[in-house]
Amino acid sequence: MKAFRRMVGLAVVAGLAAGCESLDGFDLDNGGGGGGGGAFSQGFVFVRARDVLAVDEKGDPNSPLRLTTQGNAYEPTVAPNGRSVAYVYRDRARGVVELRSVPTTGQGQPSTVFALTQSTCPGCTDIRYPTFNPGSTQLVFTVAQGGSSSLARVDADGRGFVRFNNGNIGINSHGAASFLPNGQSVLSAGGASLNLHNQLVLTDVTSGLAQVYSFNLGNEAQSVVNRVAVSPDGAQVAFDGQTSSGTSAIFVAALGQTLGRVTQLTRHPGESGVSDSWPSWRGSTEVGFLSNAGGNDNIYRISIATTGTGTLVVPSALEPSYGGR
Repeated sequence: MKAFRRMVGLAVVAGLAAGCESLDGFDLDNGGGGGGGGAFSQGFVFVRARDVLAVDEKGDPNSPLRLTTQGNAYEPTVAPNGRSVAYVYRDRARGVVELRSVPTTGQGQPSTVFALTQSTCPGCTDIRYPTFNPGSTQLVFTVAQGGSSSLARVDADGRGFVRFNNGNIGINSHGAASFLPNGQSVLSAGGASLNLHNQLVLTDVTSGLAQVYSFNLGNEAQSVVNRVAVSPDGAQVAFDGQTSSGTSAIFVAALGQTLGRVTQLTRHPGESGVSDSWPSWRGSTEVGFLSNAGGNDNIYRISIATTGTGTLVVPSALEPSYGGR
């Protein structure tokens, strides 16, 4: 346990060193990021009609930049350098599951980073949740095998694929991982089964050594639905937690030697059946997330200094991720 505490402490310390009318944070007068192309440096990427789209901070959220046209796109993630987006391409009819990358210019064609086959990953059936390291040179994602899933790593150019062993820590399934700022470790949700990710796991992406960081998610969150997201400064974690009502909300907690007090950020008083999910940090004081409030899937943002419903940022979206610089 002492060794584990040192692992977490060093990782976190290194990380620390290292409404529609509002549409706040986007300058709607400066073009860029529109449907006809243009520059993308930082903003949201998301899925609409199973293609990947992007909205730059200086772009029009009502006119996103289309990055793919082939469909079958899932769970995009932006490289920290803002130059590319990785996503899962899944065509079940043809038996194709790939990790692909596409430039954020809106002009290039997708390329295959890693194709899931029996020769590349024996027994594996699916890819989920890709995420870039801080240097934009590696991707960590999950691969499913039978009733379990494990983390895997590949270089952004497709070389060096490694699937990590879950080890003897009682974790048979991992959810989405998020890099700590040092680029050496990822934090993910994990648990005994695919449907119960109720612990937080810290994994060294070089050695594959995994340790349980927290055996619980606080008093209100029962399990992580999709994503754990570490803040850019490494001081906090956000996740979409399933609540006792069966819906999900965005929670946030401090990262240290142990998990700090878990706070529920998003609430929808007077509206039932609302789920908030897919958190990603927009800086270190604000979280972007997906919500079906009002019956539609849109991207919202919320300050970690408050609680509530959040502010609409991008309409009509799925599986959002924020990144770039």
